Amino acid sequence: MRDIDVLCFGETMAMFVAEESGDLARVERFGKRIAGADSNVAIGLSRLGFKVSWLSRVGDDSLGRFVLDSLIREGLDCRHVQIDPAHPTGFQLKSRETDGSDPKVEYFRRGSAASHLSIADLAPDLLQARHLHATGIPPALSESCRALSRELMECMRSAGRSLSFDPNLRPSLWPSQARMVSEINALAALAHWVLPGLEEGRLLTGYDSPADIAAFYLERGVEAVVIKLGPEGAYYRTADSEGRINGVPVAQVVDTVGAGDAFAVGVISALLEGRSFPQALKRGNAFGSRAVQCIGDMEGLPHRHELSEEPQPQNA
Repeated sequence: MRDIDVLCFGETMAMFVAEESGDLARVERFGKRIAGADSNVAIGLSRLGFKVSWLSRVGDDSLGRFVLDSLIREGLDCRHVQIDPAHPTGFQLKSRETDGSDPKVEYFRRGSAASHLSIADLAPDLLQARHLHATGIPPALSESCRALSRELMECMRSAGRSLSFDPNLRPSLWPSQARMVSEINALAALAHWVLPGLEEGRLLTGYDSPADIAAFYLERGVEAVVIKLGPEGAYYRTADSEGRINGVPVAQVVDTVGAGDAFAVGVISALLEGRSFPQALKRGNAFGSRAVQCIGDMEGLPHRHELSEEPQPQNA
């Protein structure tokens, strides 16, 4: 699999999005889509022309077939997605908000097929990808997923591949906040680029300012830290430079879910193309602004032809 640019892994769920606003208990009509931070990034990179391999598990059920068909249509290499006959595909319900506030999401993922991902699912050829993107969600799902996350990150780092890591904190999935902080920071230290949100960074490091949050990870061997500041834009810091890029104004926020994933797609794709950090953050901000103007977690992610002013990615 030397032709694979990026390896992503984790859980893709079926998502039922309310077609009307109000309490989910009273909503009668839902649209069916897919959701999952890790696969959102995989899809975004695929749309930009990168060859992306996806490692996951789905249940041997209709939702699993729907998820897998959707990922394949998006161009992901799903040869290493396992069909699990013993555990179901996870799903979620998502509310429709009309005032720009965060939608309410209810998850039905405990014991899902993807939560049973383990090191046994890791095929050697997957490690030939030139970049690994990981998040803090798989390690929150189960001990076996946590072991897989560490194994993948350690192997890719040892092999000289580049790694990006988005904490994507899910406190409700962890036994305690202290355990979450410890495990997530240990994984973040294995990455080259770490992409926390500001509040995530404050929780994980105990520091308040973007500069101090970034310094925390730089001291642990990370090469660059990119901090999402929401509508205010983003901040970056490396060993020898730092900067802040303003956000892109949006007239109307439709759906905030997926904005961070879109930002990650922009930043990671630009860095893999050899662009500078200011250029990467500018693209990330632009992608994030697109995402909040669309219903759905990944529907606003652009295709390469929509970036006609930019050259094609190198080695993609």
